[in-house]
Amino acid sequence: MPSRDRGKAATQGRPFDSPPACEHAVGAGLRDTASPCALAPASGVVGHSRGSPVNLRQVTYRYPDADRSALERVDLDLGEGELALVMGPSGGGKSTLLRCLNGLVPHFYGGVFSGRVSVFGREPVVLGPRGMSDLVGFVFQDPEAQFIVDDVEGELAFSMEARGYPRAEMVERVREVSRQLGIEALLGRRLSTLSGGQRQRVAVAAALALRPRLLVLDEPTSQLDPMAADELLSTLVRLNREQGLTVLLSEHRLERVVPYADRIVYCSGPGGPLTVGSPRQVLPQVPLAPPVAALGRHLRWTPLPLTVDEARPFARDLPPSNNGHRAHPAPGEVRLAMHGVWYSYPEATALRGVDLELRQGEILALQGHNGAGKTTLLKVLVGLLKPEKGEALLDGASVAGLGLHQVIRRVGFVPQSPGSLLFQDTVRAELEFTRRSHGLPARDPMALLERLGLAEYADTYPRDLSQGERQRVALAAILVAEPEILLLDEPTLGLDYLQKARLVQILRELRDEGKSVLMATHDVELVAACADRTVVLQDGRVLDSGRPGEVMLRHEGYASQISRLFGDGERLTVEDVLA
Repeated sequence: MPSRDRGKAATQGRPFDSPPACEHAVGAGLRDTASPCALAPASGVVGHSRGSPVNLRQVTYRYPDADRSALERVDLDLGEGELALVMGPSGGGKSTLLRCLNGLVPHFYGGVFSGRVSVFGREPVVLGPRGMSDLVGFVFQDPEAQFIVDDVEGELAFSMEARGYPRAEMVERVREVSRQLGIEALLGRRLSTLSGGQRQRVAVAAALALRPRLLVLDEPTSQLDPMAADELLSTLVRLNREQGLTVLLSEHRLERVVPYADRIVYCSGPGGPLTVGSPRQVLPQVPLAPPVAALGRHLRWTPLPLTVDEARPFARDLPPSNNGHRAHPAPGEVRLAMHGVWYSYPEATALRGVDLELRQGEILALQGHNGAGKTTLLKVLVGLLKPEKGEALLDGASVAGLGLHQVIRRVGFVPQSPGSLLFQDTVRAELEFTRRSHGLPARDPMALLERLGLAEYADTYPRDLSQGERQRVALAAILVAEPEILLLDEPTLGLDYLQKARLVQILRELRDEGKSVLMATHDVELVAACADRTVVLQDGRVLDSGRPGEVMLRHEGYASQISRLFGDGERLTVEDVLA
């Protein structure tokens, strides 16, 4: 999300004019509309070494009004045909690093920039997003940030249309990228009717339409179910290996990407140094690692396993499970329920006779592939959608009959897109506003912000924060109203492993206080860490339900890394094994 004030930006002493703070302007800049940078000399072409065509030299960048640099004296070389993973803590500079490669930094975001960037012989700082759009395909954390039109086929064709491609070639390329990303069935759909994961795949397809030489992706699997994530990564690996496409992607769900990466670029924090090397070189040195690698580090397995298959020989020597640490009080009475609920959109039926119960003192996970109906189910439960058949109940009373204002007094809902909840000038003001709007007495929000690791951002404009930071602010803005029931839609978007551990602890504490939590998530590691029960949706119906370990045994696609490693239905996390 762009900063509010970029008018005083400068790069190497040269001023940049900035467009309005409009997300759609970002997407437009990427795909050949007017560049947001006023400075665009005709040249901007430099020589490059074929062995290392992507170079950053002494790159330093500070966002407008920031008190420290997001990047400080960064040097990086990326080889042609490499697949590199950018990882690090939330807010650690990953997205900023990626934005340098097509000129979004500094052309769109403003700020102060120094150093030099070269991508296949072009300088993004000189040419801006427009001058790089045919060379660098870019996919945002939030796919809606780059959509221009509202239908899938038009979105895939937009960049080619802007460049005057012949119609026959546009049709062929739309078919090609839709096959590559498995979205042929979505071509006739409006983007506004798609799930978050479906939009993510459309965004990737749109970025590939111009056949770029470098594909840059900011958390491309964050909104994808495990199977769709595997399919997307397999597609990227195939394009990388067979067509020589250079791929640079950032990701927090490391277990999905590490096995495919040639190199890891670890961003340690704002202005901090990079650690660069192979996965086995980098992972032992940094605090973040996927579960099997984290277990291997704890138990000193050598060589460090990067996949479940590599870890199996080590796991055979470990003693059986002793999983008593997971015990907690049994859940109480039913708080939220669904009985035979159906709901349809004009293009598709989302829920088909769904029955569901959420009890007091329970964490219930809702899983399923993209478009399975998870978000629709949450919206029906909170009263944002009215079912065609059946009913949703809150403490035995019909949600439809209560009215939204009565429901939100007891039920807090955090949607996938945290921006829809954030509109105050500071993080502190967001929480104070929530208290006032619920008729609650004023209370210093710092204790809650400290609990969520947000205290340092209390006086920051929320939309200037990273995706993961905004996600936590949205959660804080709901928790400050002290809801009895919490509905979370993809709560770990943008969260690194350390922040996810903090979220797990908070959810466990809420459960122990008698609160009820229902979370729709593609994050199988989150389910393994804290869910008491899980429900799997498929095509709008309940496919399965039960304890997470039981469901993971029956559906490997929804199993955590540790669950697949041991296969006993008991050891689901590193914590379980070490206990």
